[in-house]
Amino acid sequence: MDLFNTEQHPNLLPMDGEVRYFGRMMSYEESEKYYQLLLDGIAWEHDQAIIFGKLITTKRKIAWYGDTDFSYTYSKITKTALPWTPELLALKAMVESQLNTSFNSCLINLYHNGSEGMAWHSDAEKTLGDEPTIASLSFGAERKFAFKHKTTKQTISLILEKGSLLLMAGKCQQHWLHRLPPTKKVFKPRINLTFRNII
Repeated sequence: MDLFNTEQHPNLLPMDGEVRYFGRMMSYEESEKYYQLLLDGIAWEHDQAIIFGKLITTKRKIAWYGDTDFSYTYSKITKTALPWTPELLALKAMVESQLNTSFNSCLINLYHNGSEGMAWHSDAEKTLGDEPTIASLSFGAERKFAFKHKTTKQTISLILEKGSLLLMAGKCQQHWLHRLPPTKKVFKPRINLTFRNII
């Protein structure tokens, strides 16, 4: 994928996929502004999943936005996309300009503190295609983010700064799991936007 200067943003994965970290995309003040706008303006709801036949409601909250009322199913729960807000459209345009690509939807997560995280998983739903390009913007608390190869079990981790951009592309979702590990050192909320394409 030749979307940008690959020397300036090297692939963090040693094989089987592509992960590139762009660091902060905006000033501290702008990052804080968007954090508050998202915290107050997004239609948050508790996430749900069916695990071992039981409906589980998470502390973490989510929201799903898109070009149309896309349906997106993961963890056996289907969600319908809401129309874009002005803030989301502005952030989408910024990410699309940086990566020279386009996205039609965004899944947003709100983690209230470090006790809330995400277990090992890959974004490998059929509606995302075989080699999805997923761009992740982070706001609020800075958190560790980790990858683990499905076969070799090799792990790679980094700290996602507020206002920063992370790209996952190529065969990343086929061969690597990722997670947001819980921590007792973080007491503030984190908001994460993952721009993607529903096919």
